Amino acid sequence: MIVNSFTPKENLEPDCRQAGFEIWNLKFPNRVGLGAGFDKNARYLNELEALGFGFVEIGTVTPLPQAGNDKPRLFRLPKDKALINRMGFNNDGVDAIALRLQKTKKQIPNSKMIIGGNIGKNKITPNEDAWKDYEICFKALHPYVDYFVVNVSSPNTPGLRELQEKDSLRKILTHLQHENLKFENKKPILLKIAPDLTEEQIDDVIDLAVEIKLDGLVASNTTISREGLVTQKSRLEAIGAGGLSGLPLKERSSEVVKYIYDKTMGNIPVIASGGIFTGDDAKEKIKAGASLVQVWTGFIYEGPKIVKRISKIV
Repeated sequence: MIVNSFTPKENLEPDCRQAGFEIWNLKFPNRVGLGAGFDKNARYLNELEALGFGFVEIGTVTPLPQAGNDKPRLFRLPKDKALINRMGFNNDGVDAIALRLQKTKKQIPNSKMIIGGNIGKNKITPNEDAWKDYEICFKALHPYVDYFVVNVSSPNTPGLRELQEKDSLRKILTHLQHENLKFENKKPILLKIAPDLTEEQIDDVIDLAVEIKLDGLVASNTTISREGLVTQKSRLEAIGAGGLSGLPLKERSSEVVKYIYDKTMGNIPVIASGGIFTGDDAKEKIKAGASLVQVWTGFIYEGPKIVKRISKIV
């Protein structure tokens, strides 16, 4: 576990927005990040920093390049301010992405933006061998990213969510922690969880996180639920399977963040993701116990100015 200067939400100083935010021994320029799935291949880091992002999570990265699921695979639901995607971890593969990151670091050596590496398994890799895929990505990206997020919660890779079970998680995470010890500069390891987990399943994740001294959690990924949507049922049926993100996820994401914070008394830092469109939305996540926030669907609907608008408030 990386020693950090995480401050419980009650004690945050009023001027922390101007001073940036420090956690896991990393200095974030601000608390607003871009979630994984946008800059999958680490192609736009310079541009995203110029927009004001304090951190960007690249990926999800897999060992081998893969094309992802058949197109069309990304759909807007404007009435709900939501998206449905079934991308399927399309990316250039870890070797190409590591090389790109290496070049980027040389081109913009003075960048203060924090880079997260979101890692997953290839579709063809059976679950019993998934830990090997995570290890490959972890070792290849380790010199070039500031923290890692283990993604076992995307609904778009068949069987992936089964890896959220406690025993499967323990094997993957403890192995990565063991590998982390081999590096002089150890990197924080976080786990991204689904909003569809039951309270009992979240408890299992929390218990494991405490047991193995995990550095943090990301709450949450997309949901497979279609409950409460305004979009016509016929349209949803025509779109089919995929993960739902955006405003409909706002309440559930906050619930999960608050549950984790209360259950752990703030001892496991959380990056909040889901339904953040405004500064007030982000403030709600911080109030629920989040250390940092990520936008994705809000970025699509609100445009690039969303970053600076939110960072002024949180």
